[in-house]
Amino acid sequence: MKRVLVTGGAGFIGSHLVDALMNDGHSVTVVDNLSAGKAENIQHWFPKRSFAFEKRDLAEPVGRDLLENCSVVFHLAANADVRAGTANPRVHFDQNIQVTYNLLEGVRQSDVEDFIFTSTSTVYGDAEQIPTPEDYGPCRPISVYGASKLACESLISAYSNTYGFNAVIYRVANVMGSRSDHGVVHDLVFKLMNKPSELEMYGNGNQEKSYMHVTDCVRALLLGMERPQHGCGIFNLGSEDKIKVSRIADISCQEMDLRNVRYKYRADMSDGRGWPGDVMRMQLDVSKLRASGWSSTLNSEESVRRTVRDIIGEKQMAYSRRN
Repeated sequence: MKRVLVTGGAGFIGSHLVDALMNDGHSVTVVDNLSAGKAENIQHWFPKRSFAFEKRDLAEPVGRDLLENCSVVFHLAANADVRAGTANPRVHFDQNIQVTYNLLEGVRQSDVEDFIFTSTSTVYGDAEQIPTPEDYGPCRPISVYGASKLACESLISAYSNTYGFNAVIYRVANVMGSRSDHGVVHDLVFKLMNKPSELEMYGNGNQEKSYMHVTDCVRALLLGMERPQHGCGIFNLGSEDKIKVSRIADISCQEMDLRNVRYKYRADMSDGRGWPGDVMRMQLDVSKLRASGWSSTLNSEESVRRTVRDIIGEKQMAYSRRN
């Protein structure tokens, strides 16, 4: 059993990670300001003595009390809305870079041994090598979000080497599943629920990327704790294929038993991108992580199908509770 801190633990990926850690018998503290996370995602753990929740904004300096007796930190707290950074780039500086710096300042004054961070595939920008390996470079992110995560990676690497704790950085592809509140599958399903005859999509539909189910993502994050790196290690994390947005729309319609849906494409950029900073093609080379003992159980299409069912199931449960 380990004492673990999870930042952003009430969010989509974070709450699934918390479930896995608690089920494995660890002692878990979640820190979340609930700006994006939801207390209902983790409230089933509130009665457990091995669980603690602290509503706190990590934009403020981190005191030693938060990390006392903690051996592992999973840092997932961030603003993950790529499009938000276009209109308000400050949000990614405050909620990604500043928060990471504050947390690292606390870690260097504590007894934390392992620091595990969720970065993003968008640090590569429009990579010319597909699938993209970890040593591809130089990294040229095309979104403020990707730039903020790359800055966080640099801070973590420097702090890890300077102050002597281990760090694992995961460059994560698109993750989907239950409890998600944004992303292409979530957005398309809710649009179809509201208007089953027509579906508007950002971009020209030819964006082609890897998509991974949250269960595969969490298994990799746990591996970072179970087999810690000496120093700072970087791993790509994603499925081993890619899928077009237009195909995601097809699958969503199939799973919702909708026919003759009219597709409308909204490409705000001349090259077919949905918005400034949208990466058109992405697939990660995950051979390094696979050599460590991880492999994905679902490919991109299977992840999409399961996620559509997850979202429909959540909607039905919410309706049942209200009635």
